[in-house]
Amino acid sequence: MIVPKPVTHEALPGHFVLDSGTALVADPALSEVAAWLRGELSPVTGGELPPGRPGPGTITIGLDDLPPEAYRLTAGPGGVAIDAGGAAGAFYGAQTLRQLLPPTAYRKAWSGPLTLPAVRIEDAPRFGYRGVILDVARHFMTKADVLRFIDLMAMHKLNHLHLHLTDDQGWRLEIRRYPRLTEIGSWRKESQAGWNGAMDGRPHGGFYTQDDIREIVAYAGRRHITVVPEIDLPGHTQAAIAAYPWLGNLSEPLEVGTTWGIGSNVLNVSDETITFFKNVFDEVLELFPGSLVCVGGDECPKDQWRESPSAQRRIAELGLRDEDGLQSWFIHQFDDYLVERGRRLVGWDEILEGGLAPGAVVASWRADLGAVAAAKAGHDVITCPNTSVYFDYRQGPGEDEPVPFGTVLTLDDVYAFEPIPAELHGDAAAERILGSQCGIWTELIDSNRRVDYMAFPRLSAFSETVWSTAERDLPGFRRRLAVHLERLDAIGVEYRHEEGPLPWQTRPGVPGRPEDPVSWQATIEAWTSNLRKAP
Repeated sequence: MIVPKPVTHEALPGHFVLDSGTALVADPALSEVAAWLRGELSPVTGGELPPGRPGPGTITIGLDDLPPEAYRLTAGPGGVAIDAGGAAGAFYGAQTLRQLLPPTAYRKAWSGPLTLPAVRIEDAPRFGYRGVILDVARHFMTKADVLRFIDLMAMHKLNHLHLHLTDDQGWRLEIRRYPRLTEIGSWRKESQAGWNGAMDGRPHGGFYTQDDIREIVAYAGRRHITVVPEIDLPGHTQAAIAAYPWLGNLSEPLEVGTTWGIGSNVLNVSDETITFFKNVFDEVLELFPGSLVCVGGDECPKDQWRESPSAQRRIAELGLRDEDGLQSWFIHQFDDYLVERGRRLVGWDEILEGGLAPGAVVASWRADLGAVAAAKAGHDVITCPNTSVYFDYRQGPGEDEPVPFGTVLTLDDVYAFEPIPAELHGDAAAERILGSQCGIWTELIDSNRRVDYMAFPRLSAFSETVWSTAERDLPGFRRRLAVHLERLDAIGVEYRHEEGPLPWQTRPGVPGRPEDPVSWQATIEAWTSNLRKAP
């Protein structure tokens, strides 16, 4: 009853008993994995799982000639052996070992000897990029909550946390060169209740110190999760402009944003603004060692640039076609900057409009159109279509859903998601799909409890779409999920139950944003038109 489903899972006769006398033996290169597993199992067994020699009654973790994230787990009366291609594979094998134990073992409280069924499992992920977008800009999550979420990701063998750190409504990362980004930009005076409701009158804010980020990145790294930072630009920048008004296009000062939707305030395109954000990224790169860095590039209204004499001069000086070309030029400045430092730019699929920065990775969120266009043009793609994997969308049609937003996206819908667009099936360009990520956007998710409710169990279904094979077996998944929900219960995850939200999870009277099929179709057509104009 493993989630995500392994590639092969063969039941064998017998079982293995894990108790206070069980030893844990690991290759020296896997000592960190062994330390993690001891930390999880020792409180349950009452023993320390001391190191020893390979032999009967031991758990052995070793290396073999396998891909880095692959593992083979064999359990029987004589012991448990996990053989892996690298530390990541060994860690995933250890996660599977935990799932073979009774769900109560996740409570990390002594329960006496535990029985594992005898099995042989061979497993490896389908995609190398298996991610979650966590929006901490709209509603801040404490460091402790982020670390807890990382553990939940690791439980599901996900390996990239895309951390959305900045937006109109808040700047969440300490930048020592520019302290006003957090002194001013990390707090807003109030928030909109629901999508278009009244203001709640409550200040909201918070930010991560650089030491906080170092701890988050290290904690994730020990669980083989890479943290991908996002500093959104040139749109979604009102919090930064509120802190440093000369970054914007208007003469009057702005406050940190308090409402939702696409804001009209964007960065100006001066050399000073570009230098400012390169200085910001200098500090970002010191904190986040991964190769991928997201610069956003999405939802950037061009009205202020059309009315700005300096923006129009820049367009003329550079010989650009229009404001879409200006945004493409702006993004190219940061693509060049990142490439020079050995990193890769990630941008939302709007970066296709006006010309795609060479070497950029496209995060395709608007249906499949951007993914197909980018892959066929030879660019790597992370698929994250909003209609399939955006977990701020409501989970049922009932009026008792908390702040109903967007189209209905059920557990079954998420399980049916295919990361490779149908148009690329059989096409060599399909190899450009690095994987996929689901999105937890928090405009309407204002607490950790609500993150739990909106994310789970849909995240469990999503994990199978990126880890397991392309085949789908919904009845089989639901049988395994029933056991998996007991694990989530044991660790206190307040997920959505099949019958609907519990009384505390409803929010009567808070306005949502119901689906509008007519306007949605018009939006798709507008995106298509913009992409067709791109060179």
